[in-house]
Amino acid sequence: MSLGFKAGVCVAALVGATMALSASAQAYTVYVTNEKGNTVSVIDTATMAVTGTWKVGRRPRGVTTSKDGKELFVCASDDDRIDVLDTATGKVVRSLRSGPDPEQFILGPGGNPLYVANEDDSQVTVIDIEKNKVLAEVPVGVEPEGMGLSPDGKILVNTSETTNMAHFIDTTTFQVIDNVLVDARPRFAEFTSDGKFLWVSAEVGGTISIIDVAARRVIKKITFKIPGVNDEAIQPVGIRITKDGTKAFAALGPANRIAVIDAKTYEVQKYLPVGQRVWQLAFTPDQKFLFSTNGSSNDVSVVDVEADKVIKSIPVGLLPWGVAVSPN
Repeated sequence: MSLGFKAGVCVAALVGATMALSASAQAYTVYVTNEKGNTVSVIDTATMAVTGTWKVGRRPRGVTTSKDGKELFVCASDDDRIDVLDTATGKVVRSLRSGPDPEQFILGPGGNPLYVANEDDSQVTVIDIEKNKVLAEVPVGVEPEGMGLSPDGKILVNTSETTNMAHFIDTTTFQVIDNVLVDARPRFAEFTSDGKFLWVSAEVGGTISIIDVAARRVIKKITFKIPGVNDEAIQPVGIRITKDGTKAFAALGPANRIAVIDAKTYEVQKYLPVGQRVWQLAFTPDQKFLFSTNGSSNDVSVVDVEADKVIKSIPVGLLPWGVAVSPN
């Protein structure tokens, strides 16, 4: 066998391996709502750079994608509507009747309906997104914000910032079936993947309450202590828990840190320095990366989930608030 042939075989093998590696690396699209700029920043995870900026309604906050990734839903809070964008073009193609001041929402596991927290009206609005029809309006506490949904879609939880409660709602009857008192100003609710526990962040209280879903009672409160940071600056907001239930991440607001938590023992493992006033969090579907919105520094931090390490900061628009990642 000639040296030239051997070299050709080696090059071909190297190229093939590189192509296989590239094919196995999944790229996703990240969508970030910019509250002051009335825009959505679009990030490609292959390059970790902004590839587009889309105009939406006033004061965009909550954001999520349709199950097939073809539509993006954005809470245009000051316009009292939800904008629906075509992710292929970045254009607003329709709007949904959201009720007043929509802040956060969550989509049913089957892709419909959409459950919306109406901050100024003390209610949760349930919307059929295909018919643009309000199915129910559920009275809850004062200043509703956080929205969590059990994996089976049977229990919806809304947190009310002023009432300081997690309201448990039956998604069949649209009735509140229980209320659990938590610490001051609850902002986010996240179920574990097995549906057994609910994590609720309390921004002013500075804690995360772990609620036993079956018993509907708080079984543990996680507190935080960061050397050199005033306790008043530690304000938990966004929470994300890995699918295997071993690790959780909590955005700590003006503490400018993400807490890494052992989700079994509830012990804080470390604090990751990120941008200023870290707000919301989102995993990529493969959970290799976690993205955080940093409202005061106008950027997004990228966390390597396995390494528990911040690997990049990406500039976006003014006052980034919400973040969602394409499902495919």
